[in-house]
Amino acid sequence: MATLGAWDYVILAIVLIISILIGVYYRFVGSKQSTTTEYLLADRSMGVTPVAFSLMASFMSAITILGVSMEIYQYGTMFAIINVSYAVSTPIAAYLILPVFYRLKTASVYEYLEQRFGYATRLAASLAFSLQMILYMGIVVYAPALALEAVTGLSQIFSVIIVGVVCTIYATMGGMKAVLMTDIYQSLLMFASIFCVIIAAWIKAGSLDVIWRTAVDNGRIDFGNFSVDPTERHTWFTQVLGGCATYLAIYGVNQTQVQRLLAVRNLRSARAALWWCLPILCLLSLSTCLSGLCIYWYYRECDPLLEGRVNSRDQVMPLFVLDTMGEYTGLSGLFVSGIFCASLSTISSAISSLSAVTLEDYLKPLVRCCAGRTLTDRQTLWYSKLLSVFYGALCVGMAFLAGSIGGLLQAALSIFGIIGGPLLGLFTLGMYSTSANQKGALAALLLSLAFSFWIGFGQPKPPIPSLDMSIEGCPIQRSYAIDVLLTNSTRAEPEPETESYFYLYRISYMWYAALGFAIAFVGGWLLSYCFAWLKWDDNRPIYQDADCTLIKHDLFVPPLAKRLQRKQMPRVIVTNTSSTASSEELPPKDIA
Repeated sequence: MATLGAWDYVILAIVLIISILIGVYYRFVGSKQSTTTEYLLADRSMGVTPVAFSLMASFMSAITILGVSMEIYQYGTMFAIINVSYAVSTPIAAYLILPVFYRLKTASVYEYLEQRFGYATRLAASLAFSLQMILYMGIVVYAPALALEAVTGLSQIFSVIIVGVVCTIYATMGGMKAVLMTDIYQSLLMFASIFCVIIAAWIKAGSLDVIWRTAVDNGRIDFGNFSVDPTERHTWFTQVLGGCATYLAIYGVNQTQVQRLLAVRNLRSARAALWWCLPILCLLSLSTCLSGLCIYWYYRECDPLLEGRVNSRDQVMPLFVLDTMGEYTGLSGLFVSGIFCASLSTISSAISSLSAVTLEDYLKPLVRCCAGRTLTDRQTLWYSKLLSVFYGALCVGMAFLAGSIGGLLQAALSIFGIIGGPLLGLFTLGMYSTSANQKGALAALLLSLAFSFWIGFGQPKPPIPSLDMSIEGCPIQRSYAIDVLLTNSTRAEPEPETESYFYLYRISYMWYAALGFAIAFVGGWLLSYCFAWLKWDDNRPIYQDADCTLIKHDLFVPPLAKRLQRKQMPRVIVTNTSSTASSEELPPKDIA
C-alpha cells in the first residue's frame, strides 16, 4: 500500500489547523459570538464573496470531486448537461423564492410554513430536512476517508474522526462567520485539487486535444440524448427538468443555503451572492467533468477496478493522484487536503443549519409549551453551541454507515431528490396558492415523501450498464487464474433485461425531485380544495384579520404579492360635481 510523504502530512496538518484557527479567531473578535443572531446568521453583516463561495462549497464538496469525475469516467459526459439547469433555476430562486424568506428574516426557513399553514406543517417539514441532512452528512464524511484509505492505507476510522472533530471545533467556536470564511479558502483548495489532476494528465498526454480525441473514440463524449423515456438514466430532460427541481430544492428552500443568504446585509446582496455562485458552481462542475476525461485517458487501456487495484471506482481518482503525482513532493498532500476541505465545508454548514432548525423548530416551541416561558438570548446561544457538538458527533456516527452505499454521486443526489423534491413542492404550494390549507398541504407532503422513499429505496433495481472498460494494457504480473477471471470480466455481457424490473424502480434518480415536487404541489392543491369543500379546513392563516379580508401578501412570491396588494388598496373616485375627492375603500389598505 502506497503512503504519503512527510511533506504531504505537513500540508494536510496545516490545512486542518488553519480551519481551527479561523474558528478560534471569530470566537474572540467582534462581539465574540455573544448573540444568537451573530452565531447563526453572522450578524447579517457578511459580504457577497464569502457567501457566494459558501453556497457552492456547502453541497458541491467531496461528492462532486469524487463522484462527478467517476460519473464521466464510467458513463460519459451526459451528466454535464445539468449545468444548464443551474443557469435556468438561478433567477427563479433569486427573484421569486428568496424575497419571501428575506422578508421574514428568521433563523429557520420553516417558520414560513407555520405562518402560512400552521405549526404541524412546520414540524413535519423540519423533521424531513433534518433526516435529509443527517443522511447526507454520512456520505460526505465517508468520502475523504475513502480517499485516504485508497492513497495511504490510513484507517477510515481515524480519517472520519479527524474530519468530524475539526469541523465541529471551528463551527462551534466561530459560528456562521467562521463557517463562511473557511469556505473561501477551502473552496480554493477544492479547485486546486481538480486542476492538479487536469494538469498532470495534460502534461503526460501532451495536450488536452489528445485527451478529448481519446474520449470521443471510446464513446465518452455524449451530449445528444434527447430521449423522453424516464427510465433513461441521463438525458436532456432528466438533467434540465430534474436538475432544476434538485437545484431549487437545494438553493431555493433548503435551510443550509437560505441561512447563508440571510447572512448578508440586504436582499440585493443576497441576490448578488446567488448570481456569483452560479459561475463558481459551473466552473467546479465542468472542471470536475474534464478531470474525469483526463483520468479515463490515463487508464484507457487498464481499468484499475478490473485490474484489482481498487475495490470501487470511487477510489480511482485518488489512485490516479498517487500514480501521476506521487513523485512530486507535496502534490498528493495537496489533493488529499482538497478532499478534506470539500467535506469540512459541507459538514460545518450542515452542523450550523441543523443546530438552527433544532433550536427554532423544536426546542423553543417545546420550552414555550411545557415551561410557559421563552429562552433568553444567552440560553439560546448556549443551546446552539451544545447542538453543534451533538450534530458533529452524529455525523461521525453516520459516516460509518455510509460505506455500504454504492456510488457517491447518485447516493447524494438521490437523498436530495427523495426529500428535497417534496419540500420544494410544499413551499411552492404555500407561495403560489392562496387557497391551500394546512391539512391539504400536510397530507400531500406525507404522500409525496412516501412515494419518493418507495421509488428511491425500493428493491430490486436494475444494474446500471457501464461503458466499455479495457485491461489490454495492464502489466502481466499476476497468476493465470486471475488473468482468466479478468478476461472473462471484460467480455461483452448481455444487456440485462430491465423490462422484468418494476417500472417505478427503473425511473432515473434524476426524476426523484421532480416527481416529489409534482405530487406535493398538485396533490396539495387538490386535497386543499377537497378539505375546504368538506369544511374540514380553511386558509384562515393567510389573513391578518378575523373577518378574512386582509391577506398577508408577504407570504407569497413577489408577482402574486403585488397583485394581492393592489386588490386591497383603496380606490379613489373623483366626480365632476365636486372638487373634493371621495374615496371608497374596497377593502381597507393592507399596511403590513
